[in-house]
Amino acid sequence: MKRTKVLVAFLALAIGGLAQAQEVIEEKKMVVKDVDEKYPIRDVLVKYNHGEDHTHSREDGSFVVGIKSYPDTLTISHNGYDEVKLIVNNADDKSNLVLLQHKPQQISEVVISHNSFLTAITKVDLNKFPVNSAQDLLRKVPGLFIAQHAGGGKAEQLLLRGFDADHGTDVSVNVDGMPVNVVSHAHGQGYSDLHFVIPETVNNIDFGKGAYYMDRGDFNTAGYVDFKTYYRLNNSMIKLEGGSFNSKRILGMFNILNDTSGRKNAYLAAEYNYTDGPFDVKQNFNRINIFGKYNQWITDNDYFNIQFSTFNSSWNASGQIPERAVDEGIISRWGSIDPTEGGKTSRTNLQMNFKHIISSSEQIDAMAFYSKYSFNLYSDFTFYLKDKYNGDEIQQTDGRNIYGAEIKYTKNFSLRNGTLDWISGVGLKNDDIGTLQLNHVYHRDLLLDRMSDVNGMETNFHAYSGLVWRTGKWTINPAVRVDHFILNMHDLLNPDNLPSGQSKEAIRISPKLNFSYAHNDNVMWFLKTGMGFHSNDLRVVVPNKNENTLPYSIGVDFGVRLHPLKSLIITPTVWYMYLQQEFVYVGDDAVVEPSGKSRRFGADLGIRFQPLENFYLNADINYSHARFIEEEKGQDYVPLAPIVTSTGSVNWDFYHGFSLGLQYRYLGERPAVEDNSIKTKAYFVNDLILSYNRQKWGANVQLNNLFNVKWNEAQFATETQLKGEIEPITDLTYTPGSPFGVRIGVYYKF
Repeated sequence: MKRTKVLVAFLALAIGGLAQAQEVIEEKKMVVKDVDEKYPIRDVLVKYNHGEDHTHSREDGSFVVGIKSYPDTLTISHNGYDEVKLIVNNADDKSNLVLLQHKPQQISEVVISHNSFLTAITKVDLNKFPVNSAQDLLRKVPGLFIAQHAGGGKAEQLLLRGFDADHGTDVSVNVDGMPVNVVSHAHGQGYSDLHFVIPETVNNIDFGKGAYYMDRGDFNTAGYVDFKTYYRLNNSMIKLEGGSFNSKRILGMFNILNDTSGRKNAYLAAEYNYTDGPFDVKQNFNRINIFGKYNQWITDNDYFNIQFSTFNSSWNASGQIPERAVDEGIISRWGSIDPTEGGKTSRTNLQMNFKHIISSSEQIDAMAFYSKYSFNLYSDFTFYLKDKYNGDEIQQTDGRNIYGAEIKYTKNFSLRNGTLDWISGVGLKNDDIGTLQLNHVYHRDLLLDRMSDVNGMETNFHAYSGLVWRTGKWTINPAVRVDHFILNMHDLLNPDNLPSGQSKEAIRISPKLNFSYAHNDNVMWFLKTGMGFHSNDLRVVVPNKNENTLPYSIGVDFGVRLHPLKSLIITPTVWYMYLQQEFVYVGDDAVVEPSGKSRRFGADLGIRFQPLENFYLNADINYSHARFIEEEKGQDYVPLAPIVTSTGSVNWDFYHGFSLGLQYRYLGERPAVEDNSIKTKAYFVNDLILSYNRQKWGANVQLNNLFNVKWNEAQFATETQLKGEIEPITDLTYTPGSPFGVRIGVYYKF
């Protein structure tokens, strides 16, 4: 009996001790948010206590776990996001913020009513068709067409929503929120050279068509594009590529720091590109890119980021050749009239971001950046029109320092019948222009005439404020933006304006009002309205006080997002835009020439279809009608405005890591002059890619211009004169598009 009592007592003590051991030693409250947009995520699954217990996050992204022993691993997962494993070491660990990387792989995971809808579908496109150049990145934006016409080193020509936006005049381009467009540039207003971006560092693409967004200012008329780089790298990687025309590419991406808690990380990426191109004169295209990024959560409420990028590029170019020169056998299709065209350019960027979370409903975001920019381009648009002996080659140089900053405040309110977000921001961008020249030169060597030589400063102050009111099935977004420009210019060829120079100021107020109605989970209607603007070149508006400094646009979009099947998303949209003043870049004068008022209307149709997990189809079809308002009928065509464009692809993951993709792009015939007497030629080009991907390594073979079609990438109607011609002739000039080419690549992750 005594033995029984002792045994019972012993068991009681053991059970009690075990129970004591399994008691909760700490209740830990945490918040889970999207890493890119920083919004809270609800219904996140959290497993803890070594997987034995679980919970879900609430509406505000918060959750509570009862930790029974240290160390423990929290496994945090949600549909459409990368899984995160967070190690909890001890009771002194005060970290309470978890960031999830949004990475939808399937169309079924895209929510049509979410504010990141456009980013999500583009993310799917990116995952299906990887990119290896800045050109590929731009082509991922639905409805955006590009053309390259200077040996691969110059910024791409952008076409969007009935705009030939030149190199960015009507499209606002940003990288991680830093503006890329350069005002009063030597080669075009709003010049946007994206080549400092290493494509593999881009996580997703945020874009919007029209001018309906309060945080987008100058050049946001046709739309905006913001490329978002990775917050962190999952793996380091080495990639080697090579192909036709002696093309080579080397890429390295390296994790420098990646702590297990996820509170700080850093990575470095570097890239080298070279190609001779298909032209008779070797392009000798060289580009070196370096990119670095460091992120740290200093406290639970304070986030800091610093990133650095630099690139240097040099090249030769065939330029735009007259159609008659090829037809008459003066040069081949891959020849050039002036074989000394080309240039070099560089840009170095330093950017810092800071976030302070005041409370679960209130935060401040701050960004500051600095860019050092250099540009030197040799072009010949007219050949022997002006100088019958030396030719018309010009040199355009641009050297400047660019500074900028912005602070944004966000406050979320909970209402009885919905929510209200208040967003406000202030900022500035300053271009300190040290060199802005146009010179008449002979074969890059001899300065014949300095045609323009200015320096100056262009400053843009901005402020915006808006509301996002969600009530029931409605979302209403009123906002207003104010931009103030101060332009100072010194004309170094006119000593009468020195030393004080000339100046001009202008203000633009841009109201916005957007509505959306989520009929159900599968149908959402939207109406967007607003005003935008594009700034004019200081070389035009400062000396000419009557010229409009900030011509405005007025636009409206009406459309619907349809998700009739889990595997299908359809987005039809109709739109209208009025523009107070068109800009036409005059190459040989190196200046933007203002023209008249215009109106555009059109329709966009986007289709994303994934009937099987391993089969994906996408297509974007766009129509636009662009006309000058104050010109007589038949003389009112907007030159080079696209009418019909379409891009699309098919991707099939068919066997144990193998994938086959076919993509196309179509650009229809366009008027090249105001009376439509000269038209550009349409083209339809296909690319095929076969890839094999494993966890640690992979390879791909890409066949560009699969059917070897003859197509003209950049096309203009230009008055030119060749040697031996008595009079100048206006006809089509073009840069031929690349012929059939092969590109092979391999990569290894570690």
